[in-house]
Amino acid sequence: MIQKIDETIGVIGLGYVGLPLAVAFSKHHTVIGFDLNLQRIEELNRGFDKTGEVSMEGSKPNENIFFTSDIKELKECSVYIIAVPTPIDSSKNPDLNLLKSASKLTGSILNKTDLVIYESTVYPGCTEEICVPILQETSGLEYNRDFFVGYSPERINPGDSEHNLTSILKITSGSTTHTSERVDNLYKTIIKVGTHKVSSIKVAEAAKVIENTQRDVNIALINELAQIFYKLDLDTSEVLEAASTKWNFLSFHPGLVGGHCIGVDPYYLTYKSKELGIDPQIVLAGRRTNDGMGSYVADRVKELITNKGMGVETSKVLICGFSFKPNISDIRNTGVFNVYNALKNHNFSRVDIYDPNVDSNEVANLYDFEMTIKPNKDYYDAILIAVSHNIFLEKDIHFFKSFCKKQSVIYDLNSIFPIDQTDGRL
Repeated sequence: MIQKIDETIGVIGLGYVGLPLAVAFSKHHTVIGFDLNLQRIEELNRGFDKTGEVSMEGSKPNENIFFTSDIKELKECSVYIIAVPTPIDSSKNPDLNLLKSASKLTGSILNKTDLVIYESTVYPGCTEEICVPILQETSGLEYNRDFFVGYSPERINPGDSEHNLTSILKITSGSTTHTSERVDNLYKTIIKVGTHKVSSIKVAEAAKVIENTQRDVNIALINELAQIFYKLDLDTSEVLEAASTKWNFLSFHPGLVGGHCIGVDPYYLTYKSKELGIDPQIVLAGRRTNDGMGSYVADRVKELITNKGMGVETSKVLICGFSFKPNISDIRNTGVFNVYNALKNHNFSRVDIYDPNVDSNEVANLYDFEMTIKPNKDYYDAILIAVSHNIFLEKDIHFFKSFCKKQSVIYDLNSIFPIDQTDGRL
């Protein structure tokens, strides 16, 4: 029998969001972490977190946290926090299957007065339109009489040690006034910088989805400007540095937009917009621009190789970096895969990927190709530095040139090196 400290909290989904949340709450409450991935549970019980978001050092963080893949072991809980991925499908519509499954599982063990809090990013209205009916049907309980619901969107920034869970202001909301207070007070136990309580679940959902949509649109603008500046023979980095000297210029940089947030969340908003009869032109234009950056980068590499008199079909390319952002191992929806596919479509002789930060087995399972574990020296005709990992930033340009033939191309997508040391950059 698990002894309660205050509220016993069940965290459903132990990925980049759920695990840090479970660990933070376990300092104040008893926490039972649940995930269907048996390997993940076994690793956590051994004290290993493959995401690198929590330092476990070979043991569980404390005696108040438990990990399981048996939903029945969560029956002791009075609060359930659902933190499962909300991806998009092949048509770029919301894929709510994991959210629905988590709601069904939670409903199967729900008791009167229990609280269910959702952290997964969704479109405004989704929690109460999709999730609550599942909870009601599965549990046989009535919403806002027998059980209650909150929404507090995740704001995790993987790989960022400065802006972590407890140092980012938390938006909170609840289905009733009392529930809203309950949710807010709960998160105040772990969020050092405080909370921001809003009037409704729908407001909290909307606030979250526009955070990433705004960032996506701004990056799209800079990506489009980078393409214009290239045609004008201007260095985008220098132009942005100059423009940033004005106090109200927003600082964004060109690059690949991937991952499970910025490259996905805008489609949740546009899905709901279309349901309402609104054609979200700016949001979708930004998505088209950012989705097209893989092809643009591949075209630039091809152009540089051709301009040096090298044959595309005899040239070998090495891409350095595969995760969707620097210093993490997460490869879900990485924009680098679009570059890889575009290069393959150009019929290069060989396209390899090298990234010591990611799991090669996971790459093989998810993307169906083998990564290069150790690149050959003096072998490649082109190097594309795609992700600015610290392990790459610590190297000088000669590290990358060591993999190249005498005549070669180095494309520095993120402007790691001075412009005169490479053949091109975004």
